[in-house]
Order: sequence, then C-alpha cells, then structure tokens
Amino acid sequence: MIGIKRPETEYELLDRAWSIAGLTLEELALQLKRKVPENLLRNKGWVGEMLELVLGATAGSKPEPDFQHIGIELKTIPVKKNGEPKESTHVCIVPMTETQGLNWEDALVRQKLARVLWIPVEVGGDLAERRIGAPLLWSPSHEEETLLRADWEEFMELITLGDLDQITAHLGEALQIRPKAANSHALAGGIGKLGESIRTLPRGFYLRTSFTGALLARHYHCY
Repeated sequence: MIGIKRPETEYELLDRAWSIAGLTLEELALQLKRKVPENLLRNKGWVGEMLELVLGATAGSKPEPDFQHIGIELKTIPVKKNGEPKESTHVCIVPMTETQGLNWEDALVRQKLARVLWIPVEVGGDLAERRIGAPLLWSPSHEEETLLRADWEEFMELITLGDLDQITAHLGEALQIRPKAANSHALAGGIGKLGESIRTLPRGFYLRTSFTGALLARHYHCY
C-alpha cells in the first residue's frame, strides 16, 4: 500500500499525484488493497476517499484544507471525455449564523481555495476502468479571486439580512449556494428577516462548472 504517510512539501504532494496519473480506479484500488464498488450511487465519496488516502490527506472532515500543514486543498473533479467538468464542485459549508463582521480574508471558502490540488477523474463507462488524470496545483489569479470575493460578499449580505429566499442556484458568477443536507429534515441554525434565530436547511458553497471548466481549459488546453 502506498501514500499513507503525509507529504511534507508541495513538491512531494505533486510528485505523488503524478505517480498515480493515468492509473485506472481499479489499479489504484489494488494498490490500496480495496475493492471498487459496482457504482457510486451508495458510495458517492469513494473516489475522493481513495485519493485522500493515497495522497496522505490529513484534515478529514475538519473545516480546513485537506493538507493543513502545507495549506493545500484536494479537489477531485469528474470530467467528460473532452475534459469538461461534469458537475459543480463542493467547497465548504456556508456559515449561516454569526456572520456580522465576517470578512473575505478570514472566510473558510477563501482558505479552501487559496491553494488547490485538482485531480481530474474520467466519468462514464465502467467505474473500475475510469482513469485518473494529470494533477494541477492551482491558486486563484487576481481576476479569479476578485470574482469569487464579489460572489461571496453578495451571498453573505443576503444571509446576514435574513434574505435566504433570494439565494438560488442561479445567483453568483463563480460561486453558487445550494442546500447541503442528507434530507429536508436535517436543519441548522440561521438568521431570519427580523434578525431572529430560525431553523433552515444547511447550505454549501460550490464552484460553478463554468468557472472550473475555464480553469481546466486554460491549463490543459482542452475542449
């Protein structure tokens, strides 16, 4: 089994990511002495978990980058044959309370996106035969961060004012907010229109496919 020890530097992490590029998920699972599930319907996070294990991610479910000691977040991104992202990318949970005074510089979503190791994985066809793509170590450009910040500030203003009904999946150019819960009964604390405490669905920040697609196209020169 490989890759359980955490990488100590960016170079070591990237070298490890390159060592699995081109492998099928079955070949990766064999290295880790795991079985490939029949499908991802009941194993939605399986691919990400395997990559976290082989690359030595240490954060688990903590609200911080996956490789805390070197400040890098791991993002598995499912891509079509032409390299286009299949779906939006979850970043982190949206803070729904105690938002007064929260600023972009200290926001968890900014910390998560400050330095990202993207690992593309093929979609379609037999799960075991899907291949792992070439890694990309990325930080937002000034233009990208400006776009992310503008979306975040708009969202946080609506949340602080209790205007949750105005937040839809259509809002935001780079980021979007969507419900992030196992079911409609999994409620969390929030802020109402009069500043009162309410119960509402927990929500997550997601990167739009238009944003990640442009990012991948620039770096991989695909589609």
